[in-house]
Amino acid sequence: MFKLIKTENNARRGEFVTPHGTIQTPAFMNVATCGAIKGAVSALDLKNIKCQVQLCNTYHLHLRPGDENVKALGGLHNFTRWDGPILTDSGGFQVFSLAKLRNIKEEGVTFNSHIDGRKIFMGPEESMTIQSNLGSTIAMAFDECVANPSPYDYTKQSVARTTRWLKRCVAKLSELNSMDSTINRQQMLFGINQGGTYSDLRIDHMKEIAELDLDGYAIGGLAVGEPTEVMYEIIEQVEPYAPKDKIRYLMGVGTPVNILEAVHRGIDLFDCVMPSRNARHGQLFTWEGVRNLNNAKYALDSAPIDERCDCPVCRNFSRAYVRHLLKSGEMLGMRLAVLHNLYFYNNLMEEIRGQLDNGTFEDFYAQQREILGVRI
Repeated sequence: MFKLIKTENNARRGEFVTPHGTIQTPAFMNVATCGAIKGAVSALDLKNIKCQVQLCNTYHLHLRPGDENVKALGGLHNFTRWDGPILTDSGGFQVFSLAKLRNIKEEGVTFNSHIDGRKIFMGPEESMTIQSNLGSTIAMAFDECVANPSPYDYTKQSVARTTRWLKRCVAKLSELNSMDSTINRQQMLFGINQGGTYSDLRIDHMKEIAELDLDGYAIGGLAVGEPTEVMYEIIEQVEPYAPKDKIRYLMGVGTPVNILEAVHRGIDLFDCVMPSRNARHGQLFTWEGVRNLNNAKYALDSAPIDERCDCPVCRNFSRAYVRHLLKSGEMLGMRLAVLHNLYFYNNLMEEIRGQLDNGTFEDFYAQQREILGVRI
């Protein structure tokens, strides 16, 4: 399933073979929360901006239109018209971040919908059933996301519960994949490493879940407010204990510099809503750094967003025009800005893979980490 092609220090170049196509890694997953990228970007658009993987949200799709409705319509691939790999998150992060009222027990979590307040229960079996109904390529295990910082003793108890929930996910998905009515009977499962910012808990948990021989391993519960140096330190400490022959996914990360730093430390897969969210507010990523189109200096600027970029937006439109659309509240402005940012991310990953292929990643990393985060 995962083939490690080569390494450069800790950085890894690989291929991940799935039932819906092969992912060249390192890779960035474009986040289509409710089955579409916010900013009027469809699955068909993703084909033109070098996207390899679409990520959809279990929690939101369960609430509407309902995972059983998606199953009746042929699953997410048929529903969204994306024919490549799709990863669905477990719903755990949204349960713990969006639900104002929740009650955690061994069975799972009871919470109130953020839409209409109705009471919902979700545990490992429910999460697996929902994701099976969605028919995604990769299902994420249901876990508990603790806030950073959380007390050591509570975090330790939470990690133990997450491990027990993971084992229940393994059993339930195996059952679902054996059923004739299942849309994707080859659905894969990734486990999630937790432990807050406590290195001993993180390491022990990775050792424990590595023994389950899952399809992939994620590091969760980071990029939630802790300093970036702490996130990098946790990755460095956990990485030696992650299986070398399995894909590694850092959840919810991040900026271009975050991605460079994490690839440098051995991560293969990323996702983040930030490039599309920031684009809708005029913050564009370029090879010169971060450009804010809201600045008045772009009002008469006829240059493309990024003169080094060959995305459909930069080939056809000026900074002044995209700025005008955003300032006017035109949906086209958001659409063009989101298309550019996602293309930039996907192109950045393609460039990283090329540098790894050529054995020049470390030089590229050292140069670009000083540039990509600069505010122009």
